[in-house]
Amino acid sequence: MKNKRFNRSTCYKIFAVAVITILAIAFAFPLYWIITGSFKTSAAINATTPQWWPEEWVMANYQKLFSRQVAPLWEIHIPFTGIQFAGPSVPAAIRWLLNTVFMAVVAMLLTCATAAMAGYALAKKRFLGRTIVFSLIVCAMALPKQVILIPLLREMASLQLYNTIWAVIFPIVGWPFGVFLMKQFSEGIPGEMMEAAKIDGAGEWKTFYTIALPLIKPGIGALAIFTFINSWNDYFMQLIMLTSTKNLTIPLGIAKLQAENAMDFGLIMAGASLASIPIIIIFLIFQKYFTKGITMGAVKG
Repeated sequence: MKNKRFNRSTCYKIFAVAVITILAIAFAFPLYWIITGSFKTSAAINATTPQWWPEEWVMANYQKLFSRQVAPLWEIHIPFTGIQFAGPSVPAAIRWLLNTVFMAVVAMLLTCATAAMAGYALAKKRFLGRTIVFSLIVCAMALPKQVILIPLLREMASLQLYNTIWAVIFPIVGWPFGVFLMKQFSEGIPGEMMEAAKIDGAGEWKTFYTIALPLIKPGIGALAIFTFINSWNDYFMQLIMLTSTKNLTIPLGIAKLQAENAMDFGLIMAGASLASIPIIIIFLIFQKYFTKGITMGAVKG
């Protein structure tokens, strides 16, 4: 019986590994095809018989990507003042990438900070209207952005933030899902630890920083990845809020290249490969916390 159970368990493990491997290859293949395609010639990309591995590696696609348009390397725009400072001119693709990284990183940091504090307050503090506030946040999760697009657009214009990167950052910061996720993690903070901190003389900020924050760190790591990817891929909001070439993000820049060069797939693949680098880096950095966050959330459910 033991041998049969052992053999059956081994077969299940082999089957599971095989299925996971096939799925991993299937999901990773588009990325592989885009990256290798960015180094192929136009003839190889459009060939009837696909080349699974480039026979000739060329950099022409990246040279075209970095030579089509120029834009200032950096441009500091101070919100609510109208003051701007511009840097030297560089290929527009570099500026697009910097815009997108800046937007996603700032939105990620601000969202994690505000969501962690709001979730902690909703989970551990007792105040009038707490249930109503949380109910409104849950309802807001089902509200599509298109419903609030016109008021949001007018608000950004009145604040003189339209066509700036801040017009894309600020709407992401108040992400209802982030508050909901951090509230669920904050529910697991032991009340005894908080009471002990108060007895030792710790204030509200110190209790949050020293007790709550380390315990909800896996949730913050998961939220960081979700926020980064959400802000990076928020093509619709970027399309509405950004118009000038210098303020475009890399998804908008790739779409613009695709419109101008409909048949130049090598150029489009080069832009897509460039856009995938920051996403991969962020995932590798926060992978440990992301896995812990998903696991803890599953256990709580």
